Amino acid sequence: MTGRAPGARRRRAFDWHGDPITHATPVTATYRNTQNVRRFFKRECGDGFRFDRDFMAWMKNGKRKTMGDAAKEWLRRAASER
Repeated sequence: MTGRAPGARRRRAFDWHGDPITHATPVTATYRNTQNVRRFFKRECGDGFRFDRDFMAWMKNGKRKTMGDAAKEWLRRAASER
């Protein structure tokens, strides 16, 4: 018994390599730092965007967030470094 209704389909995991990423895209347990993700951040945060260990750890800390939240967090961190 799966706990799903008969005929219900299992939701496909988000494809971080190819699915469109928007501000509303949730950061899931399957999150990966892909070229698709990098393109999203460069578009939202500018050409100065770089992954760093602290930001990557924040992305994967298990707390609920969206990619829009992540872009805001990266911009906040970048502004505090100036």
